[in-house]
Amino acid sequence: MAVIDFRIRPPFRGFRDLVMYAQPERRDRFTGNLGLKPAPSAGQLSMDLLLKEMDAAGVDQGVVVGRYSGFLGSVSNEDVKAVVDAHPTRFIGIASIDPRDRRKAVATIDQAIKDGFKGVNIEPGSYPEPMHTDDRRLYPIYAHCEDKGLPVLMMTGGNAGPDIEYTNPVHLDRVLADFPTLRICSTHGNWPWVHQILHLAFRRPNLYVSPDMYLVNMPGMDDYVKAADGFLAERFLYGSSYPFAPVDGYMAWFKKLPIRAESMQKILTKNAQRFLGL
Repeated sequence: MAVIDFRIRPPFRGFRDLVMYAQPERRDRFTGNLGLKPAPSAGQLSMDLLLKEMDAAGVDQGVVVGRYSGFLGSVSNEDVKAVVDAHPTRFIGIASIDPRDRRKAVATIDQAIKDGFKGVNIEPGSYPEPMHTDDRRLYPIYAHCEDKGLPVLMMTGGNAGPDIEYTNPVHLDRVLADFPTLRICSTHGNWPWVHQILHLAFRRPNLYVSPDMYLVNMPGMDDYVKAADGFLAERFLYGSSYPFAPVDGYMAWFKKLPIRAESMQKILTKNAQRFLGL
């Protein structure tokens, strides 16, 4: 079983400039609040240690996501491609786009497909000019991804905008309805709107959910887990959100959850393969 960790930000090139590496005390405090220990690889900015931690966790591949953001920092598609090229069997690339010019965004997506990227990351509330998920400027981009069969990762939870309205799942619900064959993953599980996002997943079969770090000992955890071992067993994605959670420590914690073996296999491997078209 090839385990896929759906959210890893490696200590590599532009990733090191993100807040999670530039402010290590803040990152490690968050890790401690989850009841986990900081990853040595994060503190030492070591790719070699990260790969060893992935091996220790039994994680074969990590999904590495580009980012175009204001307050969170950005990671170029070039840097994502570089880490995938350096470790082609270990990482899967997801491209980012600048949504302000739809033609350039579409061209970026088409180039990303040629370069081997497996999806597109869209973080509406964190853009330099924050947008809601159902902002009409994003609709041509959604349509292009749907036409190309390219899945979209959508950060719609956690610290995803200037205020909590940017994580209100009603905006995502409208997109899911308007693009019913577009596969969308709600990264951070749309936390803290746990019941609402699970309701969306129940009624919208094109929605996948990955709570990643917001699953660990957080309010709503039991509801995510119940869904993961129930109606959402084929659309729940495993992700550690490294470096906020250590790859190996998260896996050890996750495997103790009350999830049946048949559901666990789907969550750790098959769902990500289906979502990404692997």
